[in-house]
Amino acid sequence: MGKAPEAAVLAAFEAAKGFMPLDEGLALYAAAVEAGRLGLPLLEIGTYCGRSTILLADAARAAGVTALTVDHHRGSEEQQPGWEYHDPETVDPELGVMDTLPTFRRTLRRAGLEEHVVALVGRSPQIAALWGRPLGLVFVDGGHTDEHASADYEGWAPHVAEGGLLVIHDVFPDPVDEFTGQAPYRVHQRALASGEFTEVSATGSLRVLRRTGAAAAHR
Repeated sequence: MGKAPEAAVLAAFEAAKGFMPLDEGLALYAAAVEAGRLGLPLLEIGTYCGRSTILLADAARAAGVTALTVDHHRGSEEQQPGWEYHDPETVDPELGVMDTLPTFRRTLRRAGLEEHVVALVGRSPQIAALWGRPLGLVFVDGGHTDEHASADYEGWAPHVAEGGLLVIHDVFPDPVDEFTGQAPYRVHQRALASGEFTEVSATGSLRVLRRTGAAAAHR
């Protein structure tokens, strides 16, 4: 398999609800294909409706590994009612709260990738505290506050195997993007400063880093 998805997978990605642009999706896919060669699971934090999960799942299928995706499915800060990224179609009509899990499941079903994904439904720090095995790739794309982005990094980056990849989305160095991308940017800088990761590529707001140093204890 090459480092670009087949037409059907790409079409499913573009049809799915979500915010990742095509060029960043292709960069994520290439990273997932590379990381899949380690024979370890590929994990993302921040499922939303499954747009990026499609790419991870297809790469996992080809590598014979599993894609894992972590989300409480109640929406991150900027997806709540009254905010720019809110989608009323993701609101549970009975409870009146966001629930992206049904849309996510439909997304995977339509893409034919259900059997290659394990959905971990809950808050990232709670699940990370229970996790105990190495991962070939960790894709950080959850909440955009310092609290949430830092917790995702601290909970999951230590599990990236040697030679594995840490991928961070929505990295915006410009302070004007404080709400949308400064917290991921600070996590990106923290990973580089740790001496454990080396940057491999940058595509739009997507950064791919490789573990080149020993994993440290939680910071």
